Parts: sequence; C-alpha cells; structure tokens
Amino acid sequence: MILRLRKKKKDTRPSPSELMPPEGVPLTLEVAGVGVRLGAQITDIVITVVALVCIMILLATLDVTSPQTIFAIGALLFFLIRVPYYVLAELVWNGQTLGKRLMKIKVVSHDGGPLTTHALVLRNMMKEAEVFLPGTLVLMLDVASPVASFAALGWILMCLFVPIFDRYRRRLGDMMAGTHVIHLPVPVLLKDLASEPRAFGENRKQFVFLSHQLDHYGAFELQTLESLLRAQNTRPTTDGGRQRDATIEAIVEKIRKKIGYADPVARSERLRFLQAFYKAQREHLEQRQLFGDRRENKHYAKNGEDA
Repeated sequence: MILRLRKKKKDTRPSPSELMPPEGVPLTLEVAGVGVRLGAQITDIVITVVALVCIMILLATLDVTSPQTIFAIGALLFFLIRVPYYVLAELVWNGQTLGKRLMKIKVVSHDGGPLTTHALVLRNMMKEAEVFLPGTLVLMLDVASPVASFAALGWILMCLFVPIFDRYRRRLGDMMAGTHVIHLPVPVLLKDLASEPRAFGENRKQFVFLSHQLDHYGAFELQTLESLLRAQNTRPTTDGGRQRDATIEAIVEKIRKKIGYADPVARSERLRFLQAFYKAQREHLEQRQLFGDRRENKHYAKNGEDA
C-alpha cells in the first residue's frame, strides 16, 4: 500500500492520522500513541528476557558461566537476542513484532514505499542507542562515579520525550529510518447485499414449483396467462380493483387445484404467485422444447382436465 501524507489547505502541517494514497482517496490510519507503543515494547522485552533466562539456565546447568562473568555474558546474550528478534520479526511480519501484533500496531514507511531492510535495521539499532545501552549503564550505577549513569538516565528520558512532542509520535530511530508506527486499520465488512431481505425480497414468501406441477400446462395456457398479466398491469381499475382481484383470485385457486399446490396464497401475494408461476412454467417449457418435447396446450398431458 503506497501512502503519502495529506496536506490540508488551512493547516500547512499534514495530519498524522490522515494518509492520502496516489488514487486520491484519503485513508484514515491513526498514528500509534506513546502508551500503546510502550505496551508493545514491554511485551517484546518480556519475550526476549524469557529467552535470555532460558539460555542462562542452560549455561548454568552446563557449568559454562561463573558468578563473576554471569552479568557480562547475560548482557551480551541479551543484545544478541533482542537485535535479531526486532529486525527479523519486523521483516517477516511486515513491520510487526509479537508485541506490536498484540497491540495491533505496525511500522509503515514515511515516503510511501515498502519497508526496507535498511530502514528496519536502522530504526532498531537506534533503539539500542536510545534505550538499551543507556539503560544498561543505569543498571550498572556506581555510587563512586555516578556521572555516567545519571547522564545515561537523562539521555533515556530525553529520548522518551521525543515521541511526545513529535506530531507523528516518532522516536529518533523512526526519524532517521523514515518510518511511522500506526494502528492497524479495523476491517469493516459491509453487510452482504444478498442477505438484505428488503433488497432481495427474502422477507416475502418465495414460490417454488416442482417439475411435475409444471407438466399440466402447455404453450397455449402460458400465452393466455401472459396476456392476463399484461392486461392486469395496464388495465385501469374503475371499480376500485375489486373485479381484478376477483379474477386473479379465481385463476390462482384454479391453478393451485390443478397443480396440487397445497400452500395457501395470501391476497397480497396472488399477483406475485401468478408471475412466479408464469416464469417457472416458461422456463420449464423452453427446457423441454430443447429436448424435442413441444407442448402446445394442457391437453398434451395424460389427463384431459380443463384449467
């Protein structure tokens, strides 16, 4: 998905939540806030720490480490775990780590292009300079010489405040790599039109005619019914429609009795019944005609009843 920032006429600054694709249809993709990004970061740290603990337990079991070197080995292993984790996860999952997937956020390119390996490596290596390496110095706070530790703490606090004051909520790594972190758009599926009863008449009774019910009439009766339906649609009703309703009722009941249609037909549905029967009868006769069976009228059937 190629995106570029939309510029408003009144405000020269682009909105962080409105992105404009080249097609000209604005997309609302909300930029992830500091809180949700922090939640994703904590989740990823927990995952990498769990992996580190498992490896350290294994090394301790194998008697590879000693109490004097365990902290240095742990710090080195933590670096070797988290850097590939962040980079490879965002490469494989298109800008998402496990924490970002859990928080439903992802990394996107600022210039509208696809995420590159260079950008993902750069933003995650900058995370080392922003948080992890200074954090390691803070944990190694030396009372005798606390200057370096307090300087590292001040650097971390400054880096944490950068996204708060940036209009796109970007940290230093995002600025250098040209990336944003956004909330995943929530997919909203429109209701299937085929399931709309008003649009397709599913709240009205559907008339179904079986093959043996359509064998009672031929082309002559079909043409007669067609003429009747055309007349009903064009003939003016001078008596309030009572005569027309009586005619339709008589024809419906005659057809029902003839074909053995057991379900009653409501008064408001009688015209629809005739229209549905006409359509089904016509399709039935046309299909039979394809096989050389041409039925001229109802007398073609075995019984010679009148309609």
